[in-house]
Amino acid sequence: MTGVSIAALVAAARSGRWLVSFPTDTVPALAVRPDQAVRIYTAKLRRQDKPLILMGATFAALKPFIQGSAEEWHLWQQVATQYWPGALTLVLPASHQVPPEMHSTVDTIGLRVPNWPIAQTILQQTGPLATTSINLSGQPPLQALADIEQQFPDVLTLLPIDWTLPHPEATEIATTGTPSTVARWTGTGWEILRQGAIKLIV
Repeated sequence: MTGVSIAALVAAARSGRWLVSFPTDTVPALAVRPDQAVRIYTAKLRRQDKPLILMGATFAALKPFIQGSAEEWHLWQQVATQYWPGALTLVLPASHQVPPEMHSTVDTIGLRVPNWPIAQTILQQTGPLATTSINLSGQPPLQALADIEQQFPDVLTLLPIDWTLPHPEATEIATTGTPSTVARWTGTGWEILRQGAIKLIV
């Protein structure tokens, strides 16, 4: 399937009928409306017990999906302010707003705000999306647009001219090709579940 415009990709994502892919500051994302997350599991041949990440344009957009004490909110806000947008996924206590299709447990949800202009533009218009890297489960994340279109012909991608739009701070920030660091809140501190592009300092 050939690429589509940003507007068409946004409309498709909002409809929930399509899987979409777009570049981020780490690896390209495979995304869908959260209540349609089963489509990701099917496309990737992914085990249902592997939760997905909820990606949003801002921390404020993700707040309805988490819950915690006033002290926890203060700590989470500090980390979000320091590292987002960026290559850090925070696993926090989930609120009832998280669709059950998003994860295998009812108590946590992974959240991320990507530092990439196209991803930001899309997420600002779609609202938070269920995401993961685009690859068959157990295989390396796909990086090239041509490889994504070949392996996932039914996933909507962007036109090449939009896919390759440079980051406005490209001299300082570039697509790393390295997955995000994943940190889980334990109730008293952070547990690193995956060391990725960012080193979390707490």
